Amino acid sequence: MSTNAGGLPRTIASMVTLMAMMSVTATAAEEILPKVGDTATDFELTSVAGEKVRLSEAAKNGPVVLIVLRGFPGYQCPICNRQVGQFLAAADKFKLAGASVVFVYPGPSKNLGERAKEFLKDQTIPPHFQLLMDPDYSLVNSYHLRWDAPRETAYPSTFVIRKDRRITFAKISREHGGRTSVDEVLKSVNEGK
Repeated sequence: MSTNAGGLPRTIASMVTLMAMMSVTATAAEEILPKVGDTATDFELTSVAGEKVRLSEAAKNGPVVLIVLRGFPGYQCPICNRQVGQFLAAADKFKLAGASVVFVYPGPSKNLGERAKEFLKDQTIPPHFQLLMDPDYSLVNSYHLRWDAPRETAYPSTFVIRKDRRITFAKISREHGGRTSVDEVLKSVNEGK
């Protein structure tokens, strides 16, 4: 068995080097994710109602709760449905807090509008809530939230963004669950008053 200068077998030394490189890559990826204190990247997406919505304009009216859903990974995500339902049930609390809630529904552009409307089916969206479509992951990619695995779209994420587009709350889940609760978000929204 051949060894390197440090006396380790070459295969073990290669594995240690590879693991170190993977750790550095993972750390670098974490550093570019949006976090508290960052300025949120501006974007413009279209709502299911056909309206153009720009983050910087929405933020002028008060805090924006930006919730990135999984969109359509080949099916309507039941956990996303539950999360959206919980936020819709608390619509009056968000209105009282002066916050708007923006859900982002990512996916391939083909049939995304139909899928988004299907996702909402019998739900009523109040004026201070919006479901925006993110065709071909433009927002998801700019926020580095792309969950690039089979039957995945985006990491479920929630951000509270102030008028100056500063992020004051950020939670990114690396799994289907681990979603942000209404109470967590309202606490963050109300702390910034």
